[in-house]
Amino acid sequence: MTVRLLTPIRPDPRAPLAAANPVAKLGAAAILMATLFVSIDLLTPALVLLALFVAVPAAGVPPPALLARAWPLLIAATALVLLNAAFSADRSGTLLVSLGPLDVTTGSLVAGLAVGLRVLGVALAGLLAFVTTEPTHLADALQQQLHLPPRVAVGALAAVRLVPSIAAEWQILRLARRARGVSAGRSPLAAVRIFAGQLLSLLVSAIRRATRLATAMEARGFGSRSCRTVARITRMQRGDWLLLAASVLVGAAVIGLGMALGSWRFLFAAVAR
Repeated sequence: MTVRLLTPIRPDPRAPLAAANPVAKLGAAAILMATLFVSIDLLTPALVLLALFVAVPAAGVPPPALLARAWPLLIAATALVLLNAAFSADRSGTLLVSLGPLDVTTGSLVAGLAVGLRVLGVALAGLLAFVTTEPTHLADALQQQLHLPPRVAVGALAAVRLVPSIAAEWQILRLARRARGVSAGRSPLAAVRIFAGQLLSLLVSAIRRATRLATAMEARGFGSRSCRTVARITRMQRGDWLLLAASVLVGAAVIGLGMALGSWRFLFAAVAR
């Protein structure tokens, strides 16, 4: 399951989002994330999620494949909704459920839904940006559009490329422990102990892999010269600017609609109270 979750998706290269410049996709996702970050009402994340769902066909990724990667996000968002509904300080509205000291009201449920939808929107925006981006194109765009140093850009490329390898390594560790008869049974403490040991083994393996990769890159002369040429030229096209403009328009529209309806709440204004 871990291998499947972290195996890269192959989007249709003819899809609008897949063909867009990686910097434009990251910028559009960052604009929508900022909109969700500063808004703590329920309407804003709901409208942003609706816009993201509308954009899914433009990603060139089959919805079942996207859902197969996103189901942990759905579980996490649901857990956040339940926790915030149970422990929210907002106890206004009608009492829905009473479990001893925990009372779930309409006000606490709305607050929990707002938090869960915000987290889901942030995760979905990032997911759409990354599943439609080829790592090599990302490294090229980081160097040519954002003018990041080659060490940073190629380091990001190596990190993304190694994610499936780390996932496969985790699966191998799990199967090796099972073959040796290491099992937690029904004990949650034993399961935590086994998970921590497997995580430590994965960390050691990742450090060794990174050391070998760094040594190989140094042996090939990477970083020895300050001037570095690029093999693939990337530019911001008209569609990339339209993507950024559309994300700004969506963010401004949902905030404006919330303000017009009187439901929009600014994060820092609520903190100041």
